[in-house]
Amino acid sequence: MPLISSISGIRGTIGGKVSENLTPIDIVKFAAAYGMWIKDLSRNGSSQTIIIGRDARPSGKIVFELVANTLIGMGFNVLNLGITTTPTVEMAVPYYNALGGIILTASHNPVEWNALKLLNAKGEFVSAQEGEKILHFYHQNLAQFSQINQLGMICEEPNFLAVHIDKILELPYVKKDFIATKSYKIAFDGVNSSGEIAIPTLLKALGIPEHNIFNVQEKMDGWFTHNPEPLKQNLQDLCNLVEKHQCDLGIAVDPDVDRLVFVDEKGELFGEEYTLVAVADYILSQKPGATVSNLSSSRALKDLTESYQQNYYTAAVGEVHVVEKMKTVNAVIGGEGNGGIILPDLHYGRDALVGIALFLSYLAQSNLKCSELRKKYTHYEMVKDKIELTADLPLELILKSIAEHYKHEKVTTIDGVKIDFEQGWVHLRKSNTEPILRIYSEAKTESEAFELVNQIKSLVMATL
Repeated sequence: MPLISSISGIRGTIGGKVSENLTPIDIVKFAAAYGMWIKDLSRNGSSQTIIIGRDARPSGKIVFELVANTLIGMGFNVLNLGITTTPTVEMAVPYYNALGGIILTASHNPVEWNALKLLNAKGEFVSAQEGEKILHFYHQNLAQFSQINQLGMICEEPNFLAVHIDKILELPYVKKDFIATKSYKIAFDGVNSSGEIAIPTLLKALGIPEHNIFNVQEKMDGWFTHNPEPLKQNLQDLCNLVEKHQCDLGIAVDPDVDRLVFVDEKGELFGEEYTLVAVADYILSQKPGATVSNLSSSRALKDLTESYQQNYYTAAVGEVHVVEKMKTVNAVIGGEGNGGIILPDLHYGRDALVGIALFLSYLAQSNLKCSELRKKYTHYEMVKDKIELTADLPLELILKSIAEHYKHEKVTTIDGVKIDFEQGWVHLRKSNTEPILRIYSEAKTESEAFELVNQIKSLVMATL
């Protein structure tokens, strides 16, 4: 499997050949490129620390050692948060006035994958322009290492999650005392990774009794017992646990806890696309303003936002693009339809933990059951398909051909090609994280959504 370099960092499968997989040599080379980019910023007189955290996958320890020692060899100090969440690392960077941060996680990818996700000094993902500079250092082998008397050191900080949770509890929207009065019963699936620590810690801090918290996995060894992407087909055990214990809610996250999915009290998926919609509903009810999601997210957020007489905006897929748009329009809430919540009042990063706290606050305040809350929102059906990418696939020709075919519709080309119809939409784009071409569609019914995907796939085949 080839290495994938994008605005999401560098990721690949562990083992194999140099430059074709995520090998120790590739890891060191890329960590050094990031270090050179940091040095190139010439922040004289500031902290010389870089924050590192990782998910629990088995390759994490060796990847950490390679990355940390590379940076130490370049003269940086490393603050190790250990096994933690992506949003926790994002919050730690500005908290410690660090130069940047690296999260060692392949997010929703299977266990054989790992990745380096790169943060700037704000604790936000590096921009496309910044990423290009890092890739320049990477491809040109421009790394320079420090003399013996200038080497850095590692310090351990395994408890920063507590700071993260305290900051969530300080938000005016989070109604801890009200949640506590409900004595909710909650099941969760932390997919044998960071969520196994983070979710119960947060729930207890919100006043959920320990005996009311039920765990699907009950371990944290990083060996995922199912595909780690929090999709319906992977969450049947969670749905069953909700039913078994008659829970009020089920919670699922991905391995690095930046994506969030709920299960209602009937053991049915709330819908990953509706995580953001429900949380945005709660925020807009208290703080009117603009909202943002990516081009592949449900139209339901647009419907909701306009019901509050506020403006809705779209961005290219990728957290960094959504954040850039949110800053431009001063959005009060945003994120991605894959269950990613971005609340600027906390930080500019997808954060499943703040999403949980906000959702529970809304549920408690509304006095509704989870299934009843879901019925508030416009119902859409989404279909997600893909085409495996090969070296000979004429991607640019395909995208141009489809845009031309639908030129009389509303066509957006900032990220692949998206065609908006009156009753739905379809979006075709190259993945940032996998060697695939994604095809997403949405319509009022599943059959209509499938038809849109099939139309696109037929046009792709006709182009070949």
